[in-house]
Amino acid sequence: MDNSNVTVSDGSLFDPTAYEVVLRPLGASEGGGWLATIPALPGCTGDGETEMEAIKDVRLAALEWAHAAMNDGERVPAPSTQKAVAAE
Repeated sequence: MDNSNVTVSDGSLFDPTAYEVVLRPLGASEGGGWLATIPALPGCTGDGETEMEAIKDVRLAALEWAHAAMNDGERVPAPSTQKAVAAE
């Protein structure tokens, strides 16, 4: 699935890497690993054994989310304009 025909509410092309991803570790009762969500895309989640696997999974889910929203006639929200700052 590609994003070449999906635009967001500001008219730009959809880029799942432009959205903030929130990670949280899953406890043993939840199966372990990591859960990733994209708050700007309600219900868009992914998981994985590692943080990077969860991020990759949620970005793939974001593509599916955007295509489904577009097919349903809904607008895909633009990503936040805030720039993330990483600690070193």
